[in-house]
Amino acid sequence: MRKPSALQYGDTVMIIAPASPADRGFINRMVMKLEKLGLSVRVGKSVQKKRGYLAGTDSMRLQDVHEAFCDPRVKAVFAARGGYGSARFLPGLDFSIIRQNPKIFWGYSDITALHTAFIQYAQLVTFHGPMMEEGGRDEEESVFPSLHQLFSPTTIQFQAAETNTYPSFSYSFTAPIIGGNVTVLTSTMGTPYEIDTTGKILLLEDVGEEPYRLDRMFNQLRLAGKFERCAGVIAADFHNCNPSARASSLTIAEIIHDHIVPYNIPILSGFPIGHCKPNEGIPLGVQVTMDGIGKTISFESGVQ
Repeated sequence: MRKPSALQYGDTVMIIAPASPADRGFINRMVMKLEKLGLSVRVGKSVQKKRGYLAGTDSMRLQDVHEAFCDPRVKAVFAARGGYGSARFLPGLDFSIIRQNPKIFWGYSDITALHTAFIQYAQLVTFHGPMMEEGGRDEEESVFPSLHQLFSPTTIQFQAAETNTYPSFSYSFTAPIIGGNVTVLTSTMGTPYEIDTTGKILLLEDVGEEPYRLDRMFNQLRLAGKFERCAGVIAADFHNCNPSARASSLTIAEIIHDHIVPYNIPILSGFPIGHCKPNEGIPLGVQVTMDGIGKTISFESGVQ
């Protein structure tokens, strides 16, 4: 795996919109915040465009990705917003550009499609973290603590908020971490960009999905062998994934018990990663240690 270089004060970063259009007012506010942090900021063409629920055409969003990675002045690439659209231009990506120009790539949710592709086809460590629109909207500045890991090699550790939800394990082990948004991961099944979980720790999160829909997606992942092959599972935040269409429902924990627990792999849950506040940024593609005794997850640094 290629780790990008850490940011230095004065570096140039670029904000792009690989998925849905972002609120320009919040993006402008985030630009000012990043500049106060000591960075120079470029804004991609896609951030200024809107085509229905997309930030401009697929070719324009793809061009922004290529331009950001090709420009030697740009040291980090931040996603403006999630929503939908990143997977639409996956076939057009030139992964040799990503491999030859490793740099910080940051986002989450729909950006999961790009995280998975960059990790598997360009061997690039990426970052699962809050969007720039969120940072511009956030008056509490909860985004900025996560960004500090980009300026120097930093190890990150989280304590599980849920400790008796799944079968316990009394050992620790280390493996690479991959994953992200369950809906996006499932949408790439059967394509060249589907996630390879073999020997990996699988991170899972989602937002606003009815439990029965998550059940369907977990079932698809199970039938595809994704849980059977992985080394462990981190169940992060499932924000607002409550039943509303049905009077009775399974819980998220029951769904995980049905689809993952039978494989006897380590599971830890209750982490502020995903569509929650704060949404803690983490590197993907790095080695992570799951400790069953301390109920912690520890990430090695994502930058060098």
